[in-house]
Amino acid sequence: MAERRVGLLGATSLVGSLLLPLLARAGWQVEAFSRCEPSSESAGVTWRILPSGRLPQGGEKTEYWICVAPIWVLPQYFDLLEACGARRVVALSSTSLFTKGDSSDSGEQAIAVRLATGEGALRAWSEAKGVEWVILRPTLIYGCGRDRNIAEMARFMRRFGFFPLLGRAGGLRQPVYAEDVASACLAALVSPQAKNRAYNLSGGETLSYRDMASRVFVALRRRPMLVMVPLWAFRLVLVLMRLLPRYRHWSAAMAERMNRDLVFDHADAERDLGYVPRAFRLAAKDLPS
Repeated sequence: MAERRVGLLGATSLVGSLLLPLLARAGWQVEAFSRCEPSSESAGVTWRILPSGRLPQGGEKTEYWICVAPIWVLPQYFDLLEACGARRVVALSSTSLFTKGDSSDSGEQAIAVRLATGEGALRAWSEAKGVEWVILRPTLIYGCGRDRNIAEMARFMRRFGFFPLLGRAGGLRQPVYAEDVASACLAALVSPQAKNRAYNLSGGETLSYRDMASRVFVALRRRPMLVMVPLWAFRLVLVLMRLLPRYRHWSAAMAERMNRDLVFDHADAERDLGYVPRAFRLAAKDLPS
């Protein structure tokens, strides 16, 4: 049986780091691409440091690719993928494509545009080159204390002892564990049904933003201290918070969405990828150190 080889762009990202052992256990030989040096070596993984990241000349083709870096950077590597004989590309996008397009924050609107542009570029290039594509759009990713969603919420709670909510914060959420996203990437590599399709990847449980925040407090072993504030007060808090580098990306639009349902059906992914996401549960390893 021929050796199965896969190229992984964004290998040191949260999802990438969880995907590497899954690929190894499934018998894949991995060409792992990253702008960061790996913290450790892994069996079956050959590291390529970007921006060069060149493969040896005359080597075996790498026909399968996964991009867990932002999808809008993928077009920078189309020449590399073509030179390696790519036959299928699995790329991670986001449901933010649908939820941030009408945001009151111009930066969030720009993210939605970049996601749409990245997806469109992948489709156009793949169709022109005869390459199969699969696009995966997870919802709110969390896990390992490395995400910018739940982990940032936990850091805020630890530091200030409370968490501000706009109104009742009843908007529904479906947090998705990073390892479940990694498993979906692996399944999408070989699923015949996934050819040239896009899938939403939501979590296995739907809960309100308020309940989600309460569970983070519980995971931190603290009594939930959720403070309901009007939008004008939330904006004032943000002005102060954004003076700190860690919270520079926070915006009033984040608060406005607390009362908006951001719910997506993952039935297609369940059918074609065997996707069965877990409920929202936070272990100690999922909290920031």
